[in-house]
Amino acid sequence: MRSTKSAIRYAKAILELSSESNSVEQVAADMERIIVAGNETADFQIFLNSPVIKTDKKIDILKVLFSEFTELTMSFVELITKNKREYLLTEIASSFVSLLKKQNGIVPVSVTSAVKLEKETLAQILDKLKSHVDGDFEVTEEVDPSLIGGFVVRMDDKQIDASIASQLNRMKIELAN
Repeated sequence: MRSTKSAIRYAKAILELSSESNSVEQVAADMERIIVAGNETADFQIFLNSPVIKTDKKIDILKVLFSEFTELTMSFVELITKNKREYLLTEIASSFVSLLKKQNGIVPVSVTSAVKLEKETLAQILDKLKSHVDGDFEVTEEVDPSLIGGFVVRMDDKQIDASIASQLNRMKIELAN
């Protein structure tokens, strides 16, 4: 999901407020719940985007859906909704989680390979990356047989493509020219 400038600004604001009130962990849990709601139910985003449902009704529904939220998070959700920015709610939550990880020195890394990597191989890849990055890795492993062999590593806005499929594509392009 691409973050917009508005979503990042709102995420920074709620992160700062939660830091000041020593409730970062609780707000982070609330934001995770919003992300889950957005990912699991397409109707949730449709509801947030709907111009037919009045603001007061949306707030009432959100209060019922997220009744266990902290007072800070619920006030924030109400403010976003009153400002007609509720369509950004899942994006704000994702931006909040990303900012929090960055603040805590956690670097999300995605490793995609043709077959499940052995622990030693994954450790070697991460060791190579560790020398270029400050912080701890949060590793997500994926298997994509279309890579044929090798791996693709994604970290922030960087990608290292050491897959056989991309090497074959490069060779195909070179031979065609």
